[in-house]
Amino acid sequence: MTDPGDGPDPPIVASAGVPMAATTDDDDGTTTGDGATAAFLPVGRRLSRGIVLAAVFVCAASGLVYELALVALGSYLIGNSVQQASIVISVFVFAMGIGSLSAKRLVRWPVVSFAVIELALALLGGLSVMALYAAFAWLDLYQPVLVVVATAIGMLIGAEIPVLMAMVQRIRAQAAADAAADLFAVDYIGALVGGLAFPFLLLPVFGQIQGAMVAGAVNALAAAVVCLWLFRGELSRRGLGALAVAFATVVGGLGYAAVRADQFEASARQALYDDPIVYAEQSRYQDIVLTDRGTILGGRSDVRLFLNGDLQFSSIDEYRYHEALVHPAMSGPHERVLVLGGGDGLALREVLRYDDVEEVIEVELDPAVIDLARTDTRVSDLNEGSLDDPRVQIVNEDAFGWLRDHAAGDFDVVIVDMPDPDDAATAKLYSVEFYGLASQALAEGGRMAVQGGSPYFAQDAYWSIDASLAEADLETVPYHVDVPSFGDWGFFLTGWERPAMGVDPAVAPDLRFVDEALLTAAQVFPRDRGRVDVGPSTLMRPTIIEHERRGWKDY
Repeated sequence: MTDPGDGPDPPIVASAGVPMAATTDDDDGTTTGDGATAAFLPVGRRLSRGIVLAAVFVCAASGLVYELALVALGSYLIGNSVQQASIVISVFVFAMGIGSLSAKRLVRWPVVSFAVIELALALLGGLSVMALYAAFAWLDLYQPVLVVVATAIGMLIGAEIPVLMAMVQRIRAQAAADAAADLFAVDYIGALVGGLAFPFLLLPVFGQIQGAMVAGAVNALAAAVVCLWLFRGELSRRGLGALAVAFATVVGGLGYAAVRADQFEASARQALYDDPIVYAEQSRYQDIVLTDRGTILGGRSDVRLFLNGDLQFSSIDEYRYHEALVHPAMSGPHERVLVLGGGDGLALREVLRYDDVEEVIEVELDPAVIDLARTDTRVSDLNEGSLDDPRVQIVNEDAFGWLRDHAAGDFDVVIVDMPDPDDAATAKLYSVEFYGLASQALAEGGRMAVQGGSPYFAQDAYWSIDASLAEADLETVPYHVDVPSFGDWGFFLTGWERPAMGVDPAVAPDLRFVDEALLTAAQVFPRDRGRVDVGPSTLMRPTIIEHERRGWKDY
Protein backbone atom coordinates (compact mmCIF):
# COMPACT_ATOMS: atom_id res chain seq x y z
CA MET A 1 0.00 0.00 0.00
CA THR A 2 1.06 3.62 -0.36
CA ASP A 3 0.62 6.67 1.79
CA PRO A 4 -1.68 9.46 0.64
CA GLY A 5 0.19 12.40 -0.80
CA ASP A 6 3.20 12.64 -3.01
CA GLY A 7 6.57 11.08 -2.50
CA PRO A 8 7.79 7.63 -1.47
CA ASP A 9 7.58 6.18 2.02
CA PRO A 10 10.65 6.42 4.23
CA PRO A 11 12.72 3.24 4.23
CA ILE A 12 11.62 2.20 7.70
CA VAL A 13 7.92 2.15 6.77
CA ALA A 14 6.62 -1.26 5.76
CA SER A 15 2.98 -0.55 4.93
CA ALA A 16 0.54 2.19 5.68
CA GLY A 17 -3.21 2.21 5.95
CA VAL A 18 -5.15 4.80 4.01
CA PRO A 19 -7.66 7.01 5.86
CA MET A 20 -10.70 4.78 5.87
CA ALA A 21 -14.33 5.44 5.09
CA ALA A 22 -15.60 2.57 7.20
CA THR A 23 -19.30 2.15 7.73
CA THR A 24 -19.19 -0.45 10.50
CA ASP A 25 -17.78 -0.36 14.01
CA ASP A 26 -16.25 -3.82 14.20
CA ASP A 27 -13.79 -4.23 17.04
CA ASP A 28 -11.73 -7.05 15.58
CA GLY A 29 -8.92 -5.05 14.00
CA THR A 30 -10.48 -4.91 10.55
CA THR A 31 -12.93 -2.66 8.80
CA THR A 32 -15.52 -3.05 6.12
CA GLY A 33 -16.63 -0.67 3.46
CA ASP A 34 -14.47 1.43 1.20
CA GLY A 35 -10.86 1.87 2.18
CA ALA A 36 -7.94 -0.24 3.26
CA THR A 37 -7.63 -2.86 5.92
CA ALA A 38 -6.60 -2.03 9.47
CA ALA A 39 -5.11 -5.48 10.03
CA PHE A 40 -1.83 -3.95 11.17
CA LEU A 41 -3.43 -3.06 14.55
CA PRO A 42 -2.83 -5.65 17.32
CA VAL A 43 -6.12 -4.79 19.06
CA GLY A 44 -9.55 -3.60 18.03
CA ARG A 45 -10.16 -0.16 16.65
CA ARG A 46 -11.93 1.21 19.72
CA LEU A 47 -9.11 0.18 22.05
CA SER A 48 -6.49 1.35 19.55
CA ARG A 49 -8.14 4.73 19.35
CA GLY A 50 -8.26 4.89 23.15
CA ILE A 51 -4.53 4.16 23.34
CA VAL A 52 -3.73 6.98 20.92
CA LEU A 53 -5.92 9.38 22.89
CA ALA A 54 -4.15 8.29 26.08
CA ALA A 55 -0.86 9.17 24.39
CA VAL A 56 -2.31 12.59 23.53
CA PHE A 57 -3.16 13.00 27.22
CA VAL A 58 0.38 12.12 28.36
CA CYS A 59 2.04 14.28 25.72
CA ALA A 60 -0.10 17.28 26.68
CA ALA A 61 0.66 16.81 30.36
CA SER A 62 4.39 16.52 29.67
CA GLY A 63 4.33 19.55 27.39
CA LEU A 64 2.79 21.76 30.06
CA VAL A 65 5.32 20.49 32.60
CA TYR A 66 8.14 21.62 30.30
CA GLU A 67 6.52 25.03 29.96
CA LEU A 68 5.95 25.49 33.69
CA ALA A 69 9.47 24.27 34.47
CA LEU A 70 10.94 27.01 32.29
CA VAL A 71 8.72 29.64 33.92
CA ALA A 72 9.63 28.48 37.42
CA LEU A 73 13.35 28.32 36.66
CA GLY A 74 13.36 31.84 35.26
CA SER A 75 11.48 33.11 38.31
CA TYR A 76 14.06 31.55 40.64
CA LEU A 77 17.16 32.56 38.70
CA ILE A 78 16.19 35.92 37.19
CA GLY A 79 13.27 37.08 39.32
CA ASN A 80 10.35 39.04 37.86
CA SER A 81 8.06 36.04 37.46
CA VAL A 82 5.56 38.00 35.34
CA GLN A 83 8.21 38.84 32.75
CA GLN A 84 9.58 35.31 32.68
CA ALA A 85 6.12 33.78 32.30
CA SER A 86 5.30 36.22 29.51
CA ILE A 87 8.46 35.39 27.58
CA VAL A 88 8.04 31.62 27.89
CA ILE A 89 4.31 31.52 27.12
CA SER A 90 4.55 33.95 24.20
CA VAL A 91 7.44 32.09 22.60
CA PHE A 92 5.74 28.73 23.19
CA VAL A 93 2.46 29.75 21.56
CA PHE A 94 4.20 31.35 18.58
CA ALA A 95 6.44 28.32 18.08
CA MET A 96 3.47 25.94 18.35
CA GLY A 97 1.90 27.70 15.39
CA ILE A 98 5.09 27.29 13.37
CA GLY A 99 5.26 23.65 14.38
CA SER A 100 1.68 23.00 13.30
CA LEU A 101 2.37 24.48 9.87
CA SER A 102 5.54 22.44 9.54
CA ALA A 103 3.65 19.25 10.35
CA LYS A 104 1.79 19.38 7.04
CA ARG A 105 4.71 17.62 5.39
CA LEU A 106 4.91 15.03 8.16
CA VAL A 107 1.39 13.61 8.10
CA ARG A 108 2.28 11.43 5.11
CA TRP A 109 4.33 9.28 7.51
CA PRO A 110 2.53 9.82 10.81
CA VAL A 111 3.99 6.95 12.81
CA VAL A 112 7.61 7.71 12.00
CA SER A 113 7.01 11.44 12.34
CA PHE A 114 5.33 11.00 15.72
CA ALA A 115 8.21 8.86 16.94
CA VAL A 116 10.84 11.41 15.89
CA ILE A 117 8.86 14.33 17.36
CA GLU A 118 8.39 12.62 20.71
CA LEU A 119 11.98 11.42 20.89
CA ALA A 120 13.21 14.97 20.32
CA LEU A 121 10.62 16.44 22.67
CA ALA A 122 11.34 13.99 25.49
CA LEU A 123 15.07 14.59 25.22
CA LEU A 124 14.92 18.37 24.84
CA GLY A 125 12.12 18.91 27.35
CA GLY A 126 13.59 16.51 29.86
CA LEU A 127 17.02 18.16 29.75
CA SER A 128 15.79 21.74 29.30
CA VAL A 129 16.07 22.79 32.93
CA MET A 130 19.57 21.31 33.24
CA ALA A 131 20.69 23.03 30.03
CA LEU A 132 19.31 26.41 31.09
CA TYR A 133 20.81 26.15 34.55
CA ALA A 134 24.18 25.43 32.95
CA ALA A 135 23.77 28.42 30.63
CA PHE A 136 23.00 30.61 33.63
CA ALA A 137 25.76 29.32 35.90
CA TRP A 138 28.69 29.04 33.49
CA LEU A 139 27.91 30.94 30.29
CA ASP A 140 25.79 33.92 31.39
CA LEU A 141 23.56 33.28 28.37
CA TYR A 142 20.31 32.40 30.09
CA GLN A 143 17.84 34.56 28.14
CA PRO A 144 19.09 33.70 24.62
CA VAL A 145 19.19 29.99 25.45
CA LEU A 146 15.71 30.23 27.01
CA VAL A 147 14.26 31.64 23.78
CA VAL A 148 15.96 28.94 21.67
CA VAL A 149 14.84 26.10 23.96
CA ALA A 150 11.28 27.42 24.32
CA THR A 151 11.03 27.83 20.54
CA ALA A 152 12.24 24.30 19.85
CA ILE A 153 9.94 22.70 22.44
CA GLY A 154 6.99 24.80 21.24
CA MET A 155 7.52 23.77 17.62
CA LEU A 156 7.64 20.09 18.58
CA ILE A 157 4.48 20.39 20.68
CA GLY A 158 2.74 22.22 17.84
CA ALA A 159 3.59 19.42 15.42
CA GLU A 160 2.05 16.75 17.66
CA ILE A 161 -1.66 17.32 17.05
CA PRO A 162 -1.66 17.23 13.21
CA VAL A 163 0.41 14.04 13.24
CA LEU A 164 -1.76 12.44 15.93
CA MET A 165 -4.84 13.42 13.92
CA ALA A 166 -3.47 11.47 10.99
CA MET A 167 -2.81 8.46 13.23
CA VAL A 168 -6.35 8.51 14.61
CA GLN A 169 -7.72 8.65 11.08
CA ARG A 170 -5.70 5.57 10.14
CA ILE A 171 -7.51 3.65 12.84
CA ARG A 172 -10.98 4.83 11.88
CA ALA A 173 -12.00 7.52 9.44
CA GLN A 174 -13.88 10.30 11.17
CA ALA A 175 -15.19 13.73 10.29
CA ALA A 176 -12.40 16.25 10.78
CA ALA A 177 -14.42 18.34 13.23
CA ASP A 178 -15.25 15.31 15.39
CA ALA A 179 -11.66 14.07 15.40
CA ALA A 180 -10.35 17.52 16.27
CA ALA A 181 -12.87 17.88 19.09
CA ASP A 182 -11.83 14.55 20.61
CA LEU A 183 -8.11 15.27 20.33
CA PHE A 184 -8.29 18.78 21.74
CA ALA A 185 -10.56 17.70 24.59
CA VAL A 186 -8.05 15.06 25.68
CA ASP A 187 -5.18 17.47 25.07
CA TYR A 188 -6.69 20.12 27.35
CA ILE A 189 -7.45 17.58 30.08
CA GLY A 190 -3.86 16.38 29.89
CA ALA A 191 -2.66 19.97 30.20
CA LEU A 192 -4.76 20.35 33.34
CA VAL A 193 -3.19 17.26 34.90
CA GLY A 194 0.32 18.34 33.92
CA GLY A 195 -0.28 21.83 35.27
CA LEU A 196 -1.34 20.43 38.64
CA ALA A 197 1.29 17.69 38.74
CA PHE A 198 4.21 20.11 38.37
CA PRO A 199 3.74 22.21 41.53
CA PHE A 200 2.13 19.54 43.69
CA LEU A 201 4.05 16.41 42.72
CA LEU A 202 7.07 16.81 40.47
CA LEU A 203 8.54 19.95 42.02
CA PRO A 204 8.29 18.92 45.70
CA VAL A 205 9.24 15.27 45.13
CA PHE A 206 11.86 15.47 42.38
CA GLY A 207 12.85 19.14 42.15
CA GLN A 208 13.07 21.20 38.97
CA ILE A 209 15.85 19.35 37.16
CA GLN A 210 14.75 15.79 37.84
CA GLY A 211 11.05 16.70 37.60
CA ALA A 212 11.53 17.73 33.96
CA MET A 213 13.43 14.51 33.32
CA VAL A 214 10.61 12.42 34.78
CA ALA A 215 8.17 14.19 32.47
CA GLY A 216 10.49 13.51 29.52
CA ALA A 217 10.77 9.81 30.35
CA VAL A 218 6.98 9.43 30.69
CA ASN A 219 6.57 11.31 27.42
CA ALA A 220 8.96 8.91 25.64
CA LEU A 221 7.41 5.77 27.12
CA ALA A 222 3.89 6.79 26.04
CA ALA A 223 5.12 7.41 22.51
CA ALA A 224 6.99 4.11 22.51
CA VAL A 225 3.79 2.19 23.32
CA VAL A 226 2.02 3.81 20.36
CA CYS A 227 4.85 3.49 17.84
CA LEU A 228 6.56 0.23 18.80
CA TRP A 229 3.49 -1.76 19.74
CA LEU A 230 0.21 -0.32 18.50
CA PHE A 231 1.46 0.73 15.04
CA ARG A 232 4.28 -1.78 14.71
CA GLY A 233 2.58 -3.21 11.64
CA GLU A 234 3.37 0.02 9.79
CA LEU A 235 7.10 -0.32 10.38
CA SER A 236 9.65 -2.54 8.73
CA ARG A 237 11.67 -4.83 10.95
CA ARG A 238 14.71 -2.62 10.51
CA GLY A 239 12.70 0.52 11.25
CA LEU A 240 11.12 -1.06 14.31
CA GLY A 241 14.53 -2.00 15.66
CA ALA A 242 15.97 1.45 15.00
CA LEU A 243 13.13 3.19 16.81
CA ALA A 244 13.34 0.73 19.70
CA VAL A 245 17.01 1.56 20.13
CA ALA A 246 16.25 5.28 19.88
CA PHE A 247 13.52 5.15 22.55
CA ALA A 248 15.70 3.03 24.84
CA THR A 249 18.59 5.47 24.39
CA VAL A 250 16.45 8.51 25.22
CA VAL A 251 14.84 6.94 28.28
CA GLY A 252 18.18 5.53 29.43
CA GLY A 253 19.89 8.86 28.85
CA LEU A 254 17.28 10.69 30.90
CA GLY A 255 17.64 8.10 33.64
CA TYR A 256 21.42 8.51 33.70
CA ALA A 257 21.06 12.31 33.74
CA ALA A 258 18.60 12.05 36.64
CA VAL A 259 21.10 9.97 38.63
CA ARG A 260 23.84 12.54 38.00
CA ALA A 261 21.54 15.55 38.44
CA ASP A 262 22.42 16.15 42.09
CA GLN A 263 26.13 16.25 41.28
CA PHE A 264 25.49 18.59 38.36
CA GLU A 265 23.29 20.86 40.45
CA ALA A 266 25.91 21.10 43.20
CA SER A 267 28.60 22.05 40.67
CA ALA A 268 26.39 24.59 38.88
CA ARG A 269 25.19 26.13 42.11
CA GLN A 270 28.73 26.46 43.44
CA ALA A 271 29.70 28.30 40.25
CA LEU A 272 27.22 31.03 41.22
CA TYR A 273 28.74 31.70 44.63
CA ASP A 274 32.17 32.94 45.67
CA ASP A 275 32.26 30.95 48.92
CA PRO A 276 31.87 27.21 49.60
CA ILE A 277 28.25 26.08 49.85
CA VAL A 278 27.58 24.27 53.12
CA TYR A 279 23.81 23.89 52.77
CA ALA A 280 21.45 23.97 49.82
CA GLU A 281 17.75 23.16 49.49
CA GLN A 282 15.07 23.76 46.92
CA SER A 283 12.05 24.31 49.12
CA ARG A 284 8.49 24.58 47.92
CA TYR A 285 8.90 28.34 47.71
CA GLN A 286 12.52 29.18 46.95
CA ASP A 287 16.13 28.14 46.52
CA ILE A 288 17.93 28.26 49.88
CA VAL A 289 21.73 28.40 49.98
CA LEU A 290 24.09 28.84 52.93
CA THR A 291 27.77 29.57 52.31
CA ASP A 292 30.68 29.68 54.72
CA ARG A 293 33.94 31.35 53.79
CA GLY A 294 35.53 30.16 57.01
CA THR A 295 37.63 32.23 59.36
CA ILE A 296 38.67 35.60 57.96
CA LEU A 297 40.38 38.68 59.41
CA GLY A 298 39.62 39.18 63.07
CA GLY A 299 38.94 35.48 63.61
CA ARG A 300 35.33 35.80 62.49
CA SER A 301 33.45 33.38 60.23
CA ASP A 302 31.59 34.77 57.21
CA VAL A 303 28.37 32.78 56.91
CA ARG A 304 25.93 34.00 54.28
CA LEU A 305 22.30 33.09 53.55
CA PHE A 306 20.92 33.45 50.02
CA LEU A 307 17.29 33.06 48.94
CA ASN A 308 16.85 32.66 45.18
CA GLY A 309 20.37 34.00 44.81
CA ASP A 310 19.71 37.20 46.81
CA LEU A 311 21.89 37.80 49.87
CA GLN A 312 19.86 37.88 53.10
CA PHE A 313 22.66 38.36 55.59
CA SER A 314 26.37 38.01 56.23
CA SER A 315 27.40 37.00 59.73
CA ILE A 316 30.14 39.66 59.57
CA ASP A 317 27.81 42.63 59.64
CA GLU A 318 24.21 41.40 59.97
CA TYR A 319 24.03 42.99 63.43
CA ARG A 320 24.16 46.42 61.77
CA TYR A 321 21.13 45.69 59.65
CA HIS A 322 19.07 44.06 62.39
CA GLU A 323 19.87 46.57 65.11
CA ALA A 324 18.94 49.43 62.77
CA LEU A 325 15.70 47.71 61.75
CA VAL A 326 14.43 46.63 65.16
CA HIS A 327 15.51 48.98 67.95
CA PRO A 328 14.00 52.28 66.76
CA ALA A 329 10.59 50.56 66.69
CA MET A 330 11.17 48.99 70.12
CA SER A 331 11.92 52.32 71.82
CA GLY A 332 8.24 52.67 72.76
CA PRO A 333 5.78 50.13 74.21
CA HIS A 334 6.73 46.61 73.09
CA GLU A 335 4.85 43.98 75.11
CA ARG A 336 3.33 42.39 72.00
CA VAL A 337 5.42 42.23 68.82
CA LEU A 338 4.65 40.98 65.31
CA VAL A 339 7.53 40.02 63.01
CA LEU A 340 6.63 39.58 59.32
CA GLY A 341 9.37 37.72 57.44
CA GLY A 342 12.79 37.36 59.03
CA GLY A 343 12.60 33.58 59.28
CA ASP A 344 16.34 33.43 60.02
CA GLY A 345 15.52 34.57 63.57
CA LEU A 346 17.99 37.47 63.58
CA ALA A 347 15.43 40.27 63.88
CA LEU A 348 13.73 38.13 66.49
CA ARG A 349 16.99 37.96 68.44
CA GLU A 350 17.00 41.76 68.71
CA VAL A 351 13.34 41.83 69.79
CA LEU A 352 14.02 39.34 72.59
CA ARG A 353 16.74 41.53 74.10
CA TYR A 354 13.86 43.24 75.91
CA ASP A 355 12.91 41.29 79.01
CA ASP A 356 9.47 42.89 79.17
CA VAL A 357 8.42 41.49 75.79
CA GLU A 358 5.53 39.18 76.58
CA GLU A 359 4.63 37.68 73.21
CA VAL A 360 6.07 37.62 69.70
CA ILE A 361 4.36 36.20 66.64
CA GLU A 362 6.78 35.32 63.84
CA VAL A 363 5.06 34.97 60.43
CA GLU A 364 7.33 33.26 57.90
CA LEU A 365 6.04 31.69 54.69
CA ASP A 366 8.72 29.04 54.21
CA PRO A 367 9.07 26.42 56.99
CA ALA A 368 12.36 25.32 55.41
CA VAL A 369 13.94 28.65 56.41
CA ILE A 370 12.69 28.21 59.98
CA ASP A 371 14.07 24.65 60.09
CA LEU A 372 17.47 25.82 58.84
CA ALA A 373 17.60 28.64 61.38
CA ARG A 374 16.73 26.24 64.17
CA THR A 375 18.91 23.25 63.30
CA ASP A 376 22.02 24.57 61.56
CA THR A 377 24.40 25.73 64.28
CA ARG A 378 25.93 28.33 61.99
CA VAL A 379 22.59 30.13 61.94
CA SER A 380 21.20 29.17 65.33
CA ASP A 381 24.35 30.46 67.03
CA LEU A 382 23.81 33.78 65.28
CA ASN A 383 20.15 34.07 66.25
CA GLU A 384 20.91 32.79 69.77
CA GLY A 385 18.09 30.24 69.61
CA SER A 386 15.49 32.97 69.30
CA LEU A 387 13.04 30.78 67.39
CA ASP A 388 12.77 28.40 70.35
CA ASP A 389 12.10 31.09 72.95
CA PRO A 390 8.83 30.26 74.81
CA ARG A 391 7.54 33.78 74.12
CA VAL A 392 7.65 33.16 70.37
CA GLN A 393 4.85 31.66 68.28
CA ILE A 394 5.86 30.56 64.75
CA VAL A 395 3.26 30.87 61.98
CA ASN A 396 4.11 29.43 58.53
CA GLU A 397 1.76 31.44 56.35
CA ASP A 398 1.87 34.14 53.72
CA ALA A 399 2.12 37.44 55.59
CA PHE A 400 -0.45 39.17 53.37
CA GLY A 401 -3.04 36.45 53.91
CA TRP A 402 -2.30 36.19 57.62
CA LEU A 403 -2.80 39.92 58.11
CA ARG A 404 -6.17 39.79 56.35
CA ASP A 405 -7.37 37.19 58.86
CA HIS A 406 -5.59 38.23 62.05
CA ALA A 407 -4.89 41.99 62.03
CA ALA A 408 -6.58 42.84 65.32
CA GLY A 409 -4.99 46.18 66.19
CA ASP A 410 -3.25 45.03 69.37
CA PHE A 411 0.48 44.81 68.50
CA ASP A 412 2.73 47.43 70.02
CA VAL A 413 5.43 46.82 67.40
CA VAL A 414 5.35 45.41 63.87
CA ILE A 415 8.66 44.52 62.19
CA VAL A 416 8.45 44.05 58.40
CA ASP A 417 11.61 42.22 57.26
CA MET A 418 10.82 41.04 53.73
CA PRO A 419 13.00 40.09 50.72
CA ASP A 420 13.51 42.80 48.12
CA PRO A 421 10.55 43.40 45.75
CA ASP A 422 12.00 42.08 42.49
CA ASP A 423 9.02 39.94 41.43
CA ALA A 424 5.25 39.80 41.75
CA ALA A 425 5.30 37.52 44.79
CA THR A 426 7.36 39.95 46.88
CA ALA A 427 6.04 43.18 45.34
CA LYS A 428 2.66 42.69 47.02
CA LEU A 429 4.50 42.88 50.37
CA TYR A 430 5.51 46.44 49.49
CA SER A 431 2.10 47.61 48.33
CA VAL A 432 -0.29 50.19 49.72
CA GLU A 433 -2.72 47.38 50.47
CA PHE A 434 -0.14 45.41 52.48
CA TYR A 435 0.88 48.41 54.54
CA GLY A 436 -2.77 49.21 55.15
CA LEU A 437 -3.31 45.73 56.56
CA ALA A 438 -0.11 45.89 58.62
CA SER A 439 -1.11 49.25 60.09
CA GLN A 440 -4.41 47.76 61.24
CA ALA A 441 -2.40 45.35 63.38
CA LEU A 442 -0.94 48.27 65.36
CA ALA A 443 -2.29 49.16 68.76
CA GLU A 444 -2.82 52.82 69.59
CA GLY A 445 0.58 54.47 69.66
CA GLY A 446 2.16 51.43 68.01
CA ARG A 447 5.22 51.65 65.78
CA MET A 448 6.19 49.77 62.65
CA ALA A 449 9.65 49.31 61.11
CA VAL A 450 10.01 48.44 57.41
CA GLN A 451 13.16 47.42 55.55
CA GLY A 452 13.28 49.55 52.43
CA GLY A 453 16.23 48.41 50.34
CA SER A 454 19.02 50.68 49.20
CA PRO A 455 18.35 54.40 48.72
CA TYR A 456 21.64 54.53 46.81
CA PHE A 457 21.39 51.60 44.38
CA ALA A 458 17.58 51.59 44.05
CA GLN A 459 16.63 55.17 44.86
CA ASP A 460 13.22 55.15 43.15
CA ALA A 461 12.24 51.85 44.77
CA TYR A 462 13.17 53.17 48.22
CA TRP A 463 11.13 56.35 47.93
CA SER A 464 8.27 54.42 46.35
CA ILE A 465 7.97 52.53 49.64
CA ASP A 466 7.74 55.85 51.45
CA ALA A 467 4.95 56.91 49.06
CA SER A 468 3.11 53.62 49.62
CA LEU A 469 3.29 54.01 53.40
CA ALA A 470 1.97 57.57 53.10
CA GLU A 471 -0.86 56.38 50.83
CA ALA A 472 -1.80 53.94 53.61
CA ASP A 473 -2.17 57.01 55.91
CA LEU A 474 1.02 56.33 57.87
CA GLU A 475 3.57 58.90 58.99
CA THR A 476 7.15 57.94 58.18
CA VAL A 477 10.68 58.64 59.33
CA PRO A 478 13.09 57.50 56.57
CA TYR A 479 16.63 56.61 57.66
CA HIS A 480 19.62 54.74 56.27
CA VAL A 481 22.85 53.17 57.53
CA ASP A 482 25.93 51.51 56.10
CA VAL A 483 25.87 47.71 55.99
CA PRO A 484 29.07 46.68 54.16
CA SER A 485 27.61 43.49 52.68
CA PHE A 486 24.66 45.44 51.24
CA GLY A 487 26.00 48.96 50.91
CA ASP A 488 23.92 51.99 51.88
CA TRP A 489 20.69 50.48 53.24
CA GLY A 490 17.42 52.16 54.12
CA PHE A 491 14.53 51.67 56.53
CA PHE A 492 11.34 53.38 57.59
CA LEU A 493 10.01 53.94 61.09
CA THR A 494 6.30 54.56 60.78
CA GLY A 495 3.02 54.76 62.69
CA TRP A 496 -0.36 56.50 62.77
CA GLU A 497 1.50 59.51 64.14
CA ARG A 498 5.07 60.50 63.28
CA PRO A 499 7.19 58.42 65.68
CA ALA A 500 10.17 59.79 67.55
CA MET A 501 13.51 58.21 66.70
CA GLY A 502 15.51 56.76 69.57
CA VAL A 503 16.85 53.72 71.42
CA ASP A 504 15.49 52.27 74.64
CA PRO A 505 18.04 53.00 77.39
CA ALA A 506 17.50 49.50 78.81
CA VAL A 507 19.28 47.86 75.86
CA ALA A 508 21.39 50.68 74.45
CA PRO A 509 24.58 49.67 76.33
CA ASP A 510 24.39 46.14 74.85
CA LEU A 511 24.17 47.21 71.21
CA ARG A 512 27.20 47.08 68.94
CA PHE A 513 26.12 49.58 66.30
CA VAL A 514 23.02 51.66 66.96
CA ASP A 515 22.91 54.62 69.33
CA GLU A 516 21.13 57.97 69.52
CA ALA A 517 23.81 59.84 67.59
CA LEU A 518 23.82 57.30 64.75
CA LEU A 519 20.04 57.41 64.37
CA THR A 520 20.06 61.18 64.28
CA ALA A 521 22.64 61.14 61.50
CA ALA A 522 20.83 58.30 59.73
CA GLN A 523 17.89 60.59 58.97
CA VAL A 524 20.06 62.83 56.79
CA PHE A 525 20.21 61.92 53.08
CA PRO A 526 22.83 63.33 50.70
CA ARG A 527 21.68 65.65 47.96
CA ASP A 528 22.21 63.03 45.24
CA ARG A 529 20.09 60.46 47.05
CA GLY A 530 17.38 62.59 48.57
CA ARG A 531 13.65 62.18 48.20
CA VAL A 532 12.39 61.73 44.65
CA ASP A 533 8.84 62.16 43.42
CA VAL A 534 7.61 58.63 42.69
CA GLY A 535 4.15 57.23 43.17
CA PRO A 536 3.03 54.39 45.43
CA SER A 537 3.02 50.73 44.42
CA THR A 538 -0.27 48.82 44.57
CA LEU A 539 -1.46 45.27 44.00
CA MET A 540 -2.90 46.16 40.62
CA ARG A 541 0.01 48.38 39.62
CA PRO A 542 3.21 47.01 41.23
CA THR A 543 5.49 49.76 39.96
CA ILE A 544 8.11 48.94 42.57
CA ILE A 545 9.23 45.91 40.54
CA GLU A 546 10.41 48.08 37.68
CA HIS A 547 11.95 50.61 40.07
CA GLU A 548 13.87 47.81 41.74
CA ARG A 549 15.06 46.18 38.54
CA ARG A 550 16.06 49.46 36.93
CA GLY A 551 17.92 50.58 40.02
CA TRP A 552 19.98 47.39 40.40
CA LYS A 553 20.50 46.78 36.68
CA ASP A 554 24.02 48.23 36.57
CA TYR A 555 25.22 46.73 39.86
